[in-house]
Amino acid sequence: MFTIGDFARHGRVSVRMLRHYDATGLLLPAHVDPATGYRSYSAAQLSRLNRIIALKELGFTLQQVRDIVDDKVGTEELRGMLRLRRAELEATVAATAARLVQVEARLRSIESEGHMPTNDVVIKTLPAVRVAELTATAAGFGPQDIGPVITPLYDELFRRLDTAGIAPTGPGVAYYEDAPEGGGAVTVHAAVQVAAPLRDGADLRILDLPPVDRAATIVHRGPMDAVVPTAQALAHWIDGNGYRSAGYPREINLECPENRDEWVTELQAPVVRA
Repeated sequence: MFTIGDFARHGRVSVRMLRHYDATGLLLPAHVDPATGYRSYSAAQLSRLNRIIALKELGFTLQQVRDIVDDKVGTEELRGMLRLRRAELEATVAATAARLVQVEARLRSIESEGHMPTNDVVIKTLPAVRVAELTATAAGFGPQDIGPVITPLYDELFRRLDTAGIAPTGPGVAYYEDAPEGGGAVTVHAAVQVAAPLRDGADLRILDLPPVDRAATIVHRGPMDAVVPTAQALAHWIDGNGYRSAGYPREINLECPENRDEWVTELQAPVVRA
């Protein structure tokens, strides 16, 4: 038998935690001296303690932990609970990683202040282009808002094109506009160039994007969730060269290999003379 202090050291937990588990009935001492009230634990109880700590680290509530370690939860139910928790943790890790990418992009923008590259900006006239598209609404224009909306849109777009027997004839074209509901929401258009008759069906829309008389363009290399420095370099050029923006930029997916770090995207910002 171990004193509560010895058991805490062997279990790598605090005495305070053991007292809390005792008070809640989660882990009762093996013996309590009736005269002194001193708690004693056995080595066999380390197994239960390990399960309690592991389940708590996974985010389960004390009641859930109690039900599991007391065998009130069947094997299949426990497996389902663990799978669900794993999925939640994986989603949290993915979201954190995405935020870190965006923070890094903002830091690069800050570090580049005062020496933004401007020689890569080209003024172009954009011809009309026929595209097939699907649309959805994003909460805002930040990468964290656009990414989760546009990626599944493109997956669904290419699935529907394949079903319709329509082959893309050029790169993807993402473009945006203010959503009707306002509040900063953005209508996201996930499009790809095609050579097919005009169509306005519920499952797929084919339309001609109008020409743009003048667009300031710049090439972004890397994933689109790290586009901020490139987009802001373009903004500096527009502001410093006597132009003003005339709408959301289009994004032309020039190269989209499996490795997103190797993506090549042209930003095409409509402009007019200030």
